[in-house]
Amino acid sequence: MRKSATAMALAVTAVLLAGCGGGAESGDGGGDGGAKNAATGAPSAKPKGDAKADGPAVGPTREVTIEVAGGEGSTQVYYNLGDDNGAEQVSLPWKKTAKVTLKGAEIKVGSLVSVAPGSVKGSDGMLKAASCVITVDGKKVADNQDGALPKPCEYTLK
Repeated sequence: MRKSATAMALAVTAVLLAGCGGGAESGDGGGDGGAKNAATGAPSAKPKGDAKADGPAVGPTREVTIEVAGGEGSTQVYYNLGDDNGAEQVSLPWKKTAKVTLKGAEIKVGSLVSVAPGSVKGSDGMLKAASCVITVDGKKVADNQDGALPKPCEYTLK
């Protein structure tokens, strides 16, 4: 019960933090804010992306994969993957991949990516944390060591 409450608190916190992205409109200095080149008067170059011309700055796009394994059957999974946050009952093994583009303040402070797996039955018949892994652009950045670490997998994407 305590692990479920902790995982739910983590998921809620992650959702709340993801909604606090800020932006150049609030004057946070996140990008050039549509500044013009002093010599030509033309708009300065901005990174390409899906931002509006006067919207927040857009940073790099990363391919992020979250995985949960550690047995057969199913488990509850809470995750924060860019703009895609949620909780699902999933069949194991489970994997989700998304392209995450950093925007506004996320370019400077980062964006939390996390996966909190539920419990699975171990080889001894006892429940244990499922295994989780996060990879960014093909490189492993977080791992709970096959469920040995008593916390979810987390990584600040920058």
